[in-house]
Amino acid sequence: MGTDLSNVRNIGICAHIDAGKTTVTERVLFYTGKNYKLGEVHEGTATMDFLQEEQERGITIQSAATTCPWTRNGRDYKINLIDTPGHVDFTIEVERSLRVLDGAVAVFDGKEGVEAQSETVWRQADRYKVPRICFINKMDKLGADFEFSFNSIIKRLGAKPIAVQYPIGHGNDFQGIIDLLTMKAYFFDQTDLGATVIEKPIPDDLVDKAAEWRHMLIENAVELDDTLMERYLEDESSITDDEIRAALRKGTIARVCNPIFCGSALKNIGVQRLLDGVIDYLPNPQEVAEVQGVDPKDPDKKLSRPHDDAAPFSALVFKVVADSHGDLTYVRVYSGVLKKGARVLNPVNGKREIASRIFEMHAKDRLALDQVGAGNIVALVGIKDSITGDTLCDPDDPIVLERMTFPEPVISMSIEPKTAEDKKKLSEALVTVRREDPSFRSEYNEETGQTIISGMGELHLEIIKNKIVRDMKVNVDVGKPRVSYREAILGPAENCRGLFKKQTGGRGQFGDCTINIEPCTPEQAAEEGLKFDDNIAFVNAIVGGAIPKEFIPSVEAGIRQTAKSGISAGYPLINVKVTLVDGKYHEVDSSQVAFEQAGRLALREAVTKAGSVLLEPIMKVVITTPEEYLGNITGDLASRRGMILDTEDRGSVKLVTAEVPLSEMFGYTTTLRGLSQGRASSVMEFQKYAPMPANLQREVIETGA
Repeated sequence: MGTDLSNVRNIGICAHIDAGKTTVTERVLFYTGKNYKLGEVHEGTATMDFLQEEQERGITIQSAATTCPWTRNGRDYKINLIDTPGHVDFTIEVERSLRVLDGAVAVFDGKEGVEAQSETVWRQADRYKVPRICFINKMDKLGADFEFSFNSIIKRLGAKPIAVQYPIGHGNDFQGIIDLLTMKAYFFDQTDLGATVIEKPIPDDLVDKAAEWRHMLIENAVELDDTLMERYLEDESSITDDEIRAALRKGTIARVCNPIFCGSALKNIGVQRLLDGVIDYLPNPQEVAEVQGVDPKDPDKKLSRPHDDAAPFSALVFKVVADSHGDLTYVRVYSGVLKKGARVLNPVNGKREIASRIFEMHAKDRLALDQVGAGNIVALVGIKDSITGDTLCDPDDPIVLERMTFPEPVISMSIEPKTAEDKKKLSEALVTVRREDPSFRSEYNEETGQTIISGMGELHLEIIKNKIVRDMKVNVDVGKPRVSYREAILGPAENCRGLFKKQTGGRGQFGDCTINIEPCTPEQAAEEGLKFDDNIAFVNAIVGGAIPKEFIPSVEAGIRQTAKSGISAGYPLINVKVTLVDGKYHEVDSSQVAFEQAGRLALREAVTKAGSVLLEPIMKVVITTPEEYLGNITGDLASRRGMILDTEDRGSVKLVTAEVPLSEMFGYTTTLRGLSQGRASSVMEFQKYAPMPANLQREVIETGA
């Protein structure tokens, strides 16, 4: 293959909405020679925001991948880069990108520091064990404060930031950066859009400040390496810059520290030095742990694959994009080599696929490849039956790589085709959207004859609706967004019987089963080693053949289907453990259908006996507001059944953190603008499901709203 993996970096750029991720990415593409002109988000010309919706709204909706070259100390590197969205409705895009990346650049707004969504992204990166470096962006913004942002990383993320740079000036006076390792100042020539970097001595008024921050850098770096620590205690001046870099690299890859860079992407300051930092501190594919998986024939047998071309081929599908020239399936190749036209196996569904073409992606442009080796991110054409989270591997040496977890949708609305022709087109469009977006669900409600689509928020559903109408040319009417409630049991219920008996002219139908049910959380199910599909655990405790083995899966299927469609109000039943304890069968009349019906009846009986409660999605809402509007805003939150958790001073503004039911938050952005004369802003994300007050529960059950 000829690719030296030590020269490859697979990184993502992620952050809170409006921290400047896409602008950073645009500068990266410009300085690496991938673009010959700068794209701007506010002008709708950003390369990575190529969807019409993204250009109109000035936000990133889907993650975009690109590959670009970078030279550091005379060595040529290849950076596979993914720009991810910051809006919480598209958190799935961040989730699936982090799953396949080896490192990330977390971008922060120099004035705001760590914001609500920054915390979410940081937690996701922790979950996937992704090493990070940080870039404090927008240092040219009025009110930007490097030290405040630096301290917010310690305080709000519990991280260990180590500054390797310090800004020259803040706000309008921001001119360049000081490298605390080389102790040189760097300025960026604006006549060629910052492409030329000018090195100068540190300005006199910042010499003492730079020395103080360098001392902190060395102290923190030597703590990461015992040998360095010994030498530091003997003679601080004997430690070289390269040794400090090596210690920081080791600490970053071990996820015990985060090097901090600063700059202004919009003003073209600091991005090249950030790219040097990506090379210096983030791991190459061989420096991260071998990818873990299981044997498809024996899920208890653990397997792993080294990041090596010589190993059997394995790759993870992390994104599918519908394209007029054939769907693009984005994969991260973990091991082995994939040649154009090769047959691969999807061990999740047992189907064989053909990778007819391989492309290295540059946003929406592509470069055809004949083959691809371990450690790379590419798009394949020809893959028909694989979706996000599936594995592709060598048919002779199968492995199922660890799947991703996707959040449950919290909001839904009805969508109806206008004509018979649109009906057919709509069902095809929904299948396409579902393949592209694992956080989207759609189902047809037999009783009402409506199609219900569900997603992560109002914006998410609006963008899906626009995609169906504008891109897929389907004429539809949509209903108002509705909350996706859930149902849970109040306590255990034992010996609940489901008897299904039907006698017609010929052979009858007979199924009889008895179950116990009890509340069960995902954590409890994991502790007991139970399969917790759709938040239901099923345990077969039948002894002595009271129900023949072949009918037990039918009982489970009946229970799961009934739980999905709900008992009291048509909302899915969750967090339940069902134990099948007894039953009876008939030699002639028993059948799979009869036992499926018996399972349905038993669950209905059990839930009625145990008592149930409706759960509603509770959102974590973070509002940034000038102090004079604080009273109005907290009063409004209280009227929405909100619970204020925290109020924090953030410079001249207040940060209010609250938990509010989703049903009370429709159209909140407009109300907030009215309450604060347009000066307050808010972000919200799903927090948990919690029981509803009894009066509202009755209302929902009666109206079906």
